[in-house]
Amino acid sequence: MKRMMMFAALAATLVSCGGGGGRPNFGDNEYPVVTVGTSSADMQTTYPATIKGVQDVEIRPKATGFITQINVREGQTVGAGQLLFVLDNETYQAQVRQAQAAVNTAQQQVNTAQLTYENSKQLYENKVIGDYELQTSQNTYESAKAQLAQAQAGLASAREALSFCYVKSPAAGVVGTLPFKKGALVSGSNVLTTVSNISSMEVYFSVTEKDAMNLSRNGEGLNALPPVKLKLADGSTYAHEGKVMKMSGVIDQATGTVQLIAVFTNPEKLLKSGGAGTIIIPRIASSAIIIPQSCVMEVQNKKFVYTVGKDNKVKYTEIKVDPQDDGNNYIVTDGLKAGDQYVTNGVTKLNDGMEIVPITPERYQQKIDEQAKAMTAGDIVDAMKK
Repeated sequence: MKRMMMFAALAATLVSCGGGGGRPNFGDNEYPVVTVGTSSADMQTTYPATIKGVQDVEIRPKATGFITQINVREGQTVGAGQLLFVLDNETYQAQVRQAQAAVNTAQQQVNTAQLTYENSKQLYENKVIGDYELQTSQNTYESAKAQLAQAQAGLASAREALSFCYVKSPAAGVVGTLPFKKGALVSGSNVLTTVSNISSMEVYFSVTEKDAMNLSRNGEGLNALPPVKLKLADGSTYAHEGKVMKMSGVIDQATGTVQLIAVFTNPEKLLKSGGAGTIIIPRIASSAIIIPQSCVMEVQNKKFVYTVGKDNKVKYTEIKVDPQDDGNNYIVTDGLKAGDQYVTNGVTKLNDGMEIVPITPERYQQKIDEQAKAMTAGDIVDAMKK
């Protein structure tokens, strides 16, 4: 049992030495070499995002007054037209009563003027009065009707002002915070709450001007984009996929980016307006050159690999990679082409122009196993000390 544990520890040590940091001492100049090939790669691009309701409505009172009733609570789902707040309205009710009295008075004046005018027409037909008296009676009647219309307009205005004391939701949604309590004096400059329609959510994110231009050049535009995913603040991935629906026509001069909006359904009400997340756009790279990160060296933000020429001499070669990676591999965008050969292990032991003996990765692993079996207990201790 002890021998098995020691052998496993030794194998792990030799493999770690055979990674990017070094290689086993085979007593020769053999290094594992791989020929560059191409394959399809599933990739993804991520962007920081802000979550908002499809409709976020700020609720402000049109009247000034003290809050006398709060009929909702934070997080409550409300319907369009539902009463949210009531303001002190005694003054507005008095104005309505006064306007109603003015309408009643004007109506009586109209009734009187109408009777007078009807009587004047009969007298005129019987040639008792002349044109002047008839016209005067008609003018009085028309003036009374105009005064009634003015009084009715005043009543409608007073009723509308009274209705402003009853603050209702203009849309269906979820109630946000309630910063004001009963008895607080509020006016049109105060936001009483926000009602957010969260049945669907709009997720805002920005892409570079270059990416936006690539989308615009594509005949299908946003329709060419695949469904996108949303990573939430806790690191989990949202269960429903979204679709990019809108792209701004203006470039932000400060950041050089263009804003896009993806729409996600929100049946479980998990997404909240004002939240943050990360948009994930999947993409497939065809004919991609994929190499393990363990064989890549990074110097001053530049990446290098050791390529192998026909004379079996290595060359310190700079490569460029896609900024998005999976943590294990790089997708090479420049510096390598199909058919090139590169060293996969022991790269820190190499020097530019050094001649090596290329072997396959399988042979390399076989030599590691052979060396592990041949080592004594003292060799194992020494290897683990390194």
